[in-house]
Amino acid sequence: MHVSSASATDKGLRRSTNEDCFSAREDLRLFVVADGMGGHAAGEVASQAVVEGIVAFVEATQTMSPDQTWPVPFDLEQSVNANRLRAGFQMGNRRIAAQIAASSELRGMATTAVAVLIDGGTGTLAHVGDSRAYRLRDGQIDRLTRDHSWVEEQIRVGALSETAARQHPWRNIVTRALSGSEDLEVDIQEVALQSGDRLLLCSDGVFTVLDDGQIGEVLRRKTDLDQLCHALIQGANDGGGPDNVTAVVLEINAV
Repeated sequence: MHVSSASATDKGLRRSTNEDCFSAREDLRLFVVADGMGGHAAGEVASQAVVEGIVAFVEATQTMSPDQTWPVPFDLEQSVNANRLRAGFQMGNRRIAAQIAASSELRGMATTAVAVLIDGGTGTLAHVGDSRAYRLRDGQIDRLTRDHSWVEEQIRVGALSETAARQHPWRNIVTRALSGSEDLEVDIQEVALQSGDRLLLCSDGVFTVLDDGQIGEVLRRKTDLDQLCHALIQGANDGGGPDNVTAVVLEINAV
């Protein structure tokens, strides 16, 4: 299996700082995007802590198997990679808690995050909050994650349409985030991959401006991955770009 990737980030037209953080580790087949909570203290500190925690745990457990002694409880109902990502998110969350304990100025910081760990024809996907993952296959765009947000809950019960949700003044309210609390819940799923698939991990700065159809149009372009990332960011900025914008695009070259 071979994966190519490209990444790009921008602070958005109306933001003086970039609270997003990402990692694209082709050697680990691990890709992460985190979005520090806008309006909270030190969102950029929170997003960096979580990304570093996820990467550190996945890197430290490359050769571990279920019968070894894990630094966290192992869930036998989940795959090894699902356990690695879940524990990585927990490590990042604990890093946030430790930094808040060390500095009261950081109290209230939080972040969303999405990550994928690829092994052969399977991508293990984990997320908390409203950072998203998409897959383009045979020209068809599919959203792989469901936001932990107020507007997503309204969409599910039929109270809001997708279009109305993108315009709603409460669209940035998330119902789940990494904030250092002990009751962290991480959504994890296994996604089938095949040669030619393209995956996008992104912060909400992309999809609050570009709808799924527009995102799919960019990902279908026959160009290099760097240009795809920058096209997504340019499209978000051209559309008003009020938030940080981060995109990581992967292409599965062989399974």
